Amino acid sequence: MASHYEAPIRKPLVLGDKGYHDVTVDIAAPVEGRANTHWWIVFSIALAAFLWGVGCIVYTISTGIGTWGLNKTVNWAWDITNFVWWVGIGHAGTLISAVLLLFRQKWRMAINRSAEAMTIFSVIQAGLFPIIHMGRPWLAYWVLPIPNQFGSLWVNFNSPLLWDVFAISTYLSVSLVFWWTGLLPDFAMIRDRAVLPFQKKIYSLLSFGWSGRAKDWQRFEEVSLVLAGLATPLVLSVHTIVSFDFATSVIPGWHTTIFPPYFVAGAIFSGFAMVNTLLIIMRKVCHLEDYITVQHIELMNIVIMLTGSIVGCAYITELFMAWYSGVEYEQYAFLNRATGPYWWAYWSMMICNVFSPQFMWFKKLRTSIMFSFFISIVVNIGMWFERFVIIVTSLHRDYLPSSWTMFSPTFVDIGIFIGTIGFFFVLFLLYARTFPVIAQAEVKSILKSSGEKYKKLRAAGKPLYEIGTTAAHTKTVVEEKAEPKASEKKDVSSLLDSIGTFDPATESADDLKKVKGIGPQMEKTLNQIGIFTFAQVGRMTEKEYNLLDSITESFPGRAQRDDWAGQAKKLNSK
Repeated sequence: MASHYEAPIRKPLVLGDKGYHDVTVDIAAPVEGRANTHWWIVFSIALAAFLWGVGCIVYTISTGIGTWGLNKTVNWAWDITNFVWWVGIGHAGTLISAVLLLFRQKWRMAINRSAEAMTIFSVIQAGLFPIIHMGRPWLAYWVLPIPNQFGSLWVNFNSPLLWDVFAISTYLSVSLVFWWTGLLPDFAMIRDRAVLPFQKKIYSLLSFGWSGRAKDWQRFEEVSLVLAGLATPLVLSVHTIVSFDFATSVIPGWHTTIFPPYFVAGAIFSGFAMVNTLLIIMRKVCHLEDYITVQHIELMNIVIMLTGSIVGCAYITELFMAWYSGVEYEQYAFLNRATGPYWWAYWSMMICNVFSPQFMWFKKLRTSIMFSFFISIVVNIGMWFERFVIIVTSLHRDYLPSSWTMFSPTFVDIGIFIGTIGFFFVLFLLYARTFPVIAQAEVKSILKSSGEKYKKLRAAGKPLYEIGTTAAHTKTVVEEKAEPKASEKKDVSSLLDSIGTFDPATESADDLKKVKGIGPQMEKTLNQIGIFTFAQVGRMTEKEYNLLDSITESFPGRAQRDDWAGQAKKLNSK
C-alpha cells in the first residue's frame, strides 16, 4: 500500500510541451506576420456588410425612422430586439474576465482577452440602435444629465430608458479599462519584439511605459482585482436594468418580476455562445489550437448547457405565472405567442434555446469542435428570436382588437442589423491582427501547473532542461544532427553563398559573443553552420536573417531585431 496519496495530474491547459519563449512566439505571430487569404476574404465580406449598414443608417437619418417597419401599435420591434441581443452578447466577456478571475479559474486565461474585446465591440453595436431610434440622433446628448440649450430641461430619472444610458456607458467604460489594463504586458512584449521604428513607437505608447518590474506587476494585479470587483456587479446590473425597460410597464407578457434573473441568464447564455463561435474560428485561423484547447471548448459548452437549462426553466415559469394569475390578457399573450401569427418565431426560440443545449450532456458531443460551433450559432439565433418574441408578440395585439396589426421589417431594418454584424467582425478582425489575442503573461503562469511533463520535473527535483530523455530519443536526435536534411544543407549553402565562407588558413575567428544577442550557445551554432567572423555577420540582410532562422529554428526574428549586421560592421571596423 502506498505511503501517501498522490493527487492526479489535471489535464494540461496548454498543449505541446510549450516553453516560455514558445508562448511568446506563438501569440506574437498573428500580429507580426502577414494576414492570410482567409483573413482577407472574411474581412472583405464584413467590410461590405458594414458599408451597407452605414448606407442604411444614413438613409434612415436623412429620411426618418418611418423607413423602418414600425407602426402605431408596434412602436418597438427590430431595433430594440437587436439592442437587447447585442447587450446580452457582451455579458460573457465580463463574466469570464471578472467573475472567473475572482474565483481563480485558470481555464479563463486563454480566452479572456477575446471575450473582453467581444464585450466592447458588442456594446458599441448595441448603443447604435437606441440612438437611431430617437429619430433625432444629433440630440442624443439630451439623455445625459447635463445642461443643454433649453437650460432647465433635465432628464427624467424615473425612466428605465435613462437607466439604460447609465448602465451601458458604465459597462462600456469599465470593460474598456479592464481590457486595456490586461493588455499592457502584451503591448510591451510586442514593443520589445518590434523591428520597425514606427511599430516600436506605437506599441511603446500603448504599453504606457510597462517595464516588467516587480512594482509594475504588483500594481497590475491590484488594479485587476479592483476592476474585477467593480465589473462583477455589472454582470447582474446591466441586463437587469435592460429588463426593466419591459418589466416596469403594464403590457401583458412584460409586466413580470422574473425578467431580471431571466434576462441575466439569457445574456450569459448568448454571450458564451458567441465567445465559442469566435474562439473556434480564431484557434484555427491563428493556429492557436495548443492554447484554446478542446478542454476550453468543453467547459464553455457546460456553461452554455447550464444557462440554457435556466432559460428553459424561466420559459416554463412564465407560462405557469400567466396561467396561475387568472388574468385573461396575460394568458392570451402567451397563447398568442405559441399559436398566433408569430408561432414560427416562438417555436424557433424554444428549439434553439431549450432543446439544442441539452445535447451538451453527452461528452462526445460537447468535445466535438464542429458540433460546438454549430450549436453556438443555433443558440445565438434562438436568443435573437427570444427578444423578437418578447417585444413584437406582446405589442402587435393589445387590449383593442381594432388596433391589432403585424410587423414586417423593411430592407432598411435588415440592412442596419447586418451592418452592425459586419461592423462587429471588422473590429474583431482588426483587433486579432493588431493586439495579442491571448494574455501571454497569464498563460505562462499556468505552464507548470499541469501535465505529465511537469510531473517528471517535480519527480526529478531539477530544472526541466536537465531531465534526461530516453535512449531512443537521444539516438534519434544524434542521428538527425549527424545527417542533416537536404533542405537544411540547401539553406546553409545559400546562406554561406550570400555572406561568404570562412577560410581558417588565411582568416582568424572573431569573438561573436561581442554582438548583442549572441551567447555562447548561439555562437557555437553559428560556428557549426560556418559563420566565424564579424564580416560574415555584417553582410546579412533580411533574406539571410530568414535563412538563419529556418536553419537554427530558435529565437526567430532575434537577429533582425537586435541588428546583428549593424553591430558586426561596427565591431569589424574596429
